[in-house]
Amino acid sequence: MKAVLMVVVGLAGSGIGGRAPSPAGPAVGPGGAARLELAAPIKRWDEAIPLGNGLLGGLLWGEGGRIRLSLDRGDLWDLRTPEPLKAKDWTYATIRKLVAAKDQAKLVAMFDRPYNAIAYPTKIPAGRLELTFEAPRAAKAFRLDFRRAVGSVDLGGAKLEALYSAARPVAILRVTGAQPTWRIVAPAALKKLGSPPAKTGGERGVRWYLQAAALGLKYAAVVGERKRGDEVEIALTVVSTADGADPVAVGRKRVAEALAAGYDELRQPHEKWWARFWGRSGVRVPDPAVQHHYDLVQYFYGAASRGGSPPMPLQGVWTADAGSLPPWKGDYHHDLNTQFTYYAYQAAGRFDQGACFLDFMWGHLPAHREFAKKFYGTSGAAVPGVMTLDGKPMGGWGQYSLSPTMGAWVAHLFYLHWRYTMDGAFLAERAYPYCSEIAECLTGLLKAGPDGKLKLPLSTSPEIHNNSLRAWLTPNTNNDLALLRCLFGSLIEMAAALGRTDDRARWQAALDRLDELAVEGEAGPLKLSPDESLRTSHRHHAHLMSIHPLGVLHVERSERDRKIIDASLKQAERLGTRAWCGYSFSWMACMLARCGRAEQAERQLAIYLEAFLSRNGFHINGDQTGKGYSNFRYRPFTLEGNFAASQAVHEMLLQSWGGVVRVFPAVPKKWKDVSFADLRAEGGYRVSAEREGGRTVTVRIIAGAAGRLRLRDPFAGAAQWSRKVDKVGANYECALKPGDVLDGRLAP
Repeated sequence: MKAVLMVVVGLAGSGIGGRAPSPAGPAVGPGGAARLELAAPIKRWDEAIPLGNGLLGGLLWGEGGRIRLSLDRGDLWDLRTPEPLKAKDWTYATIRKLVAAKDQAKLVAMFDRPYNAIAYPTKIPAGRLELTFEAPRAAKAFRLDFRRAVGSVDLGGAKLEALYSAARPVAILRVTGAQPTWRIVAPAALKKLGSPPAKTGGERGVRWYLQAAALGLKYAAVVGERKRGDEVEIALTVVSTADGADPVAVGRKRVAEALAAGYDELRQPHEKWWARFWGRSGVRVPDPAVQHHYDLVQYFYGAASRGGSPPMPLQGVWTADAGSLPPWKGDYHHDLNTQFTYYAYQAAGRFDQGACFLDFMWGHLPAHREFAKKFYGTSGAAVPGVMTLDGKPMGGWGQYSLSPTMGAWVAHLFYLHWRYTMDGAFLAERAYPYCSEIAECLTGLLKAGPDGKLKLPLSTSPEIHNNSLRAWLTPNTNNDLALLRCLFGSLIEMAAALGRTDDRARWQAALDRLDELAVEGEAGPLKLSPDESLRTSHRHHAHLMSIHPLGVLHVERSERDRKIIDASLKQAERLGTRAWCGYSFSWMACMLARCGRAEQAERQLAIYLEAFLSRNGFHINGDQTGKGYSNFRYRPFTLEGNFAASQAVHEMLLQSWGGVVRVFPAVPKKWKDVSFADLRAEGGYRVSAEREGGRTVTVRIIAGAAGRLRLRDPFAGAAQWSRKVDKVGANYECALKPGDVLDGRLAP
C-alpha cells in the first residue's frame, strides 16, 4: 500500500499547522545530577575519580589527609618485541602444522607463553602525585562534574579542585582553605621491566622525576606549585621523548606556563571545549542508574579519546596504580574490546572521538601489511588480535590473538563511520581502501573446499574452549562466517556507492562462495561451527555476532531469520549466565534491544549496572554482588563493558540498520517518558524524539546528506508532518536534501 500524506504548513519553515515548532527531544548534554559523588575514603585506584584529556589521565583518590592523583599518559609503552616472536617460524603456517600434529605443548610455548612469561611489550604507568593535609583537614567526599570535567575533594573546611586541560597537555589543581605538602612518586612497576630507578630533581617550587624505559624512551613527570593569595595552585604534566629530547625541560616549561596563566585562565577554554562536546547530543531516560551510567560513559569518550592522542586500550588513560603492570598489559585487544569501546560513538555523534581510533588503525596499515605478508603469507593487511601501541602482535592465546578475522571486525567500524556520516571523501579515501586491504588478506587465506565453498585453513570462536586444541573448530565457525559475510557485504555496498563495478562483482563472487551460517536443524539456534553447538554458558557471544553487532541476520529479513534468532536467544537464556563476564550482559542487552525485546534488554542492562561496576562506574569483569549472576568474581577493570552498555541505550532509543530509521524500537514499558536529542542514524540523519505516557509525541529528523529517508511509523498511523511524505507499508518515506528538516508529531 502506498499513500500520500500531507499537512498544511504555514509560512515556509514555520512548522506544523502554522505554529513554530520547538526542536523535539531534551536539551543536549548529560541529564540527572550529571555528577559522580563518592564518599571518602577511596582506598583503591579503580574506584577513583577519573580525569583526562585524551593524552594524559589521572585518578583522584585517597583517605584521611592523604590525597593521591595517579598519573598516566596514553603513549607510554615498553615496545620491546620478545625474542620468540622474532623467530622465522613464528607464523600462521607453523600454527597450522602444530594444530594438525595436535602439539598443544609447542603451540603454547611458541604463541602463548611469551605473552605471559615476558613482561613486555606492555603499557606502563606514570607514577603518582601525593598531597598531605594536616588535621583537621581530611577527605569527606570526592566528586566529578560531568559537564565541566572537574574533579574535587571536600576536605572539611577546605577544597581541592582538579582539571585536565582540554586545551593544553597539563593538569592543574587548586586548593582553597589549606596548605598541603606534596611529593611526586615514580612508578615502582618498572622494576619488573628491568628499568633503572627514576632520577629525581627539583628547584624553586618545581619537582620532577625522569624515568628511563626501553628502546630509548624517557619520560618525566613534572609538578610545580604557586600560591595565589589564600589559594595554592599545582600544575603537572607527563612528558616523554616523543615531545623532545629533554622531557624535563619541556615539562618545566609547560608547568611554568600553566602556573603563570593560573587555574581560572586554564578553566575557561577547558569548559568551552566540554560545552561543545556535550552539545553534540543528549538522552533522557527515567531510570536514574541508566541515565547516570550513560552520561558517565559519554564523559569517558571526552576524557580518554581525542584526536592526536592514542585511542583507548583496555583501561584507557587510567592505567593501574597498584605497584604492578596493568591487567592484560593494558593492550589493544581486537576480539571485542576495542570494537565495543568504539561501537557507541556513532549514534551519539562523537565522530571526533571515533576518528581517534580510526586514524590510529589507518596509520598502522604499513605495519599490518607487513604482518599479513610475514605471518600469514598473503597480500593485504591483517590486524593482530592482541596489539601493541605500534601495531605489532603480542601473542597470547593463538586461537584469538592471531585470528585473521579480527581485522574484519575493526574494518566494520570504518564502514559504520561512513554509514553514519555519509562522508564521501571518507568512503573513498579511508573506509573502502581499509576494508579492501583487510579483505585482500582474508581472500588470500580462503580456499575452496570439496563443496566449492571458501574455507579458512583454521577457524575459531572467541573464546570457546579457551586455550586448548578443542578451540580449533571446523571451518568456518559462525563467528568467522559472520565477519566474512559482513565484510564482503559492506564492500559490495561501498563499491556500488563509488561506482566500482568490477570491484563490486569481485566481492559479490566471494560472498556467494561462502557457506550460510550453521544452525541446528532447519531454523534452530546458531551453532559454533558446522559440527558443534554451544552446550554451556559462555562469556563471549561470538557465535551470535551475526545478530549483533553485525546484523547479518535480523528480525525483518525473513521468517527463517526470525526463527533462528528466537531459538538462539532462547538457548542463551536456557544455558544461563554463570560463565558470563560484565561485558556479556551489556552485549546481550544490545542484542535483545536490536531484536525488539525491550523488557529482556532492560533486565540485562540492570544486572550489568548492579553487579559489574566499581563504585566509580568502571566496568569490573566479575560479579561483585555474590548473587550468582556469574561464577566470575574477580575485578580487573576494562572499558568495553561500559561502552556496550551505552550502546544498549542507543539500541533501545534509535535503530537504523537495513536502511530504515526506527524511533523508540525497544523501550521498556516502565519508561513512560523518554526523549533524546540529536542522536545519529545511518544515512547521515540527526534525530530527536520525545515519548510521553508511553506514546511517541514528536520526531525531528535533519538530513546530513541527500537521500530518501525511510522512517518506521513512530505514531501508529496518527501523524502530522511538516512536509510531504509517502506511506509505504510500515514506513514513511521522504526525499531530503542536506539540511532539510522533517518534523512530525502525534495527531490530536
